[in-house]
Amino acid sequence: MKEAHNMGGKRIAVVTGANKGIGFGMMKELCAKFDGIVYLTARDEGRGLAAVEELKKLGHTAHFHQLDIDNADSISKFTNYIKNTYGGLDVLVNNAAINYKSTGPEPFSEKAENAIRVNFFGTLALCRSLFPLLRPHARVSTVSSSSGHLLRINGNEPQASALREKFASPSLTEEELCDLMNQFVEKAKEGTWKEAGWPNSTYVVSKVGVSALTRIQQRAFDADPREDLVVNCVHPGYVGTDMTSYKGPLTIEEGAVAPSYLALLPPDIKEPKGAYVWFDKQVVDWVKGPVP
Repeated sequence: MKEAHNMGGKRIAVVTGANKGIGFGMMKELCAKFDGIVYLTARDEGRGLAAVEELKKLGHTAHFHQLDIDNADSISKFTNYIKNTYGGLDVLVNNAAINYKSTGPEPFSEKAENAIRVNFFGTLALCRSLFPLLRPHARVSTVSSSSGHLLRINGNEPQASALREKFASPSLTEEELCDLMNQFVEKAKEGTWKEAGWPNSTYVVSKVGVSALTRIQQRAFDADPREDLVVNCVHPGYVGTDMTSYKGPLTIEEGAVAPSYLALLPPDIKEPKGAYVWFDKQVVDWVKGPVP
């Protein structure tokens, strides 16, 4: 691998939403295996610093920086910090996300607006801000979900089929994808999302969006003058975290395995690239399935 020419020669990895759950599990993996500096980012500074202390007790050294992917100012500050301090970035793990309990009291329209804004548009905003800093051979690992498979767009037919076709298009642009996400929120507010073919889960739509975004981003990377940029999305498994109400059978450590594997892919690999990867590291056909 070519020597990274950067300030101080340090390689830099960043994990979003890393103070707990799978994000914290990935911090342990990356601190142990990544040859460079690992940044734990979190919305809440107190929780983030406490998580860094927790890692220290386990023998790991992590750095902290506040980052809220739902806040443009926070994204801008963090991007400028990485740029001015290190000049570039080698690994980005997009883990930060929210999920409403399906039984929660919030109206569907509110869940839709917030889930799409944070999980999809927040992730997109961070990528747009940080991608110019990616160095050659950089790796991006985006945490999707089994809910993020295209076949989960399974509302009213034939409308759902038409939606899946749009998402699956190999020429889908970021702008068109954003339009699809906004259409869902509009239909949710009108109360007509089911008739329009959308599923009954705002989390599903947000994660399908993130999975579709991965394919678009890899196409852009393939055309990028920087060598060997790779992005994949991953279903980390059904993990026992507060997001799953601790129902998942997998531990946080087990859930961190596949996302960390994608973050640490060696230089010049042929695959996976722009892929949807299952928690056992196998590549799944995102358009046709089957889902394992």
